[in-house]
Amino acid sequence: MSDLYYLTKLPKNSIENPILLLMLHGYGSNEDDLFSFASELDENLLIISARAPLALDFGGFAWYSIHFTAGQDKFSDIPEAIQARDQISEFIDQLDAKYHFDKDKSMLMGFSQGAILSYAVALSYPDIIKNVIAMSGYALPEIIQDPKNKSDYKSLRFFCSHGTVDPVIPIEWARKSDAFLTQNQIRHEYHEYPVGHGVAPRNVSDMKDWMREIIK
Repeated sequence: MSDLYYLTKLPKNSIENPILLLMLHGYGSNEDDLFSFASELDENLLIISARAPLALDFGGFAWYSIHFTAGQDKFSDIPEAIQARDQISEFIDQLDAKYHFDKDKSMLMGFSQGAILSYAVALSYPDIIKNVIAMSGYALPEIIQDPKNKSDYKSLRFFCSHGTVDPVIPIEWARKSDAFLTQNQIRHEYHEYPVGHGVAPRNVSDMKDWMREIIK
């Protein structure tokens, strides 16, 4: 198994091909963050929450270095982000080998930096994960490579959300991602909420409704 540390919540009932929900936290956080949602979600999901590999000075973790005072073109360390994208895709392959999850219904959930990588993984490797929950993030073209078969985009589904007063990742970046998904004819929902860099209660409610449509 990958060298990524992770938390696991197994399905309540034994399922031959469980639905995976893989969680990717944001910059400076850890695997406990999104995992706090686990008790509110479908009890038969296989929930995995991964810890990013880069330890930060103040005790959190990161998937790659970011530069908060730079513009969008220099905000992220691109080589590190590409390495993280491929590490996550390899991790998903390893989870599939272990759990044989349902590829049509399984989901990738990311917040902030985790959402940026969720976009990148699904858009670069649409054959390994088809459903994405991207909260407070955006699609970063520099870390998205053309898939082997772009027609695989037809099987992708995204739930995207962002705070209108986000001081970390501007709402305009998220709106560009909404346009990108539309231009590529990728099925998605895009929601805005009157919050900063966080997840509003209405966001959680809308996300759970979207998840139920995937799971059923």
